[in-house]
Amino acid sequence: MTKITGRRQAREWVVQFLFQTEFNPGELDAALADFWNDEEKKPLERDRNYANEVIHGVLEKQIKIDRTLKRYTDNWDVDRLGVLERTVLRVAVYEMLFREDVPPVVSINEAIEIAKAYSGQKPARFINGVLDRIQKELNRPSRTPGPDNG
Repeated sequence: MTKITGRRQAREWVVQFLFQTEFNPGELDAALADFWNDEEKKPLERDRNYANEVIHGVLEKQIKIDRTLKRYTDNWDVDRLGVLERTVLRVAVYEMLFREDVPPVVSINEAIEIAKAYSGQKPARFINGVLDRIQKELNRPSRTPGPDNG
């Protein structure tokens, strides 16, 4: 099996961490320290830094992210989504709205692949549909980083 590296792995770690905090909320710094002390995780510093930035960003912007999701899920209450789907959507929406260095299509493709790996085709199609609708209304290029990053 090929080891996943780079931002894909960082995104998977973000989803794993945020997923577990849904069930075990606690002090963020202590939870992150425990998460990174796992013997199986051997992140490169840049990947760990990216994961930490996204984790903090999703948590800080969660209200805005959830409002956006509610608008694009036909007013479906975000809390009624499956935990994995909600977590994957939050990470992708965070990147799409607040990370100009990540092209929206990259966020969408990564979200789809993570959803397929952890939850299957049907949730991946749902996630694709929601994120595609959001991307169409973004005021930025879909395939390149934002103007300040390219």
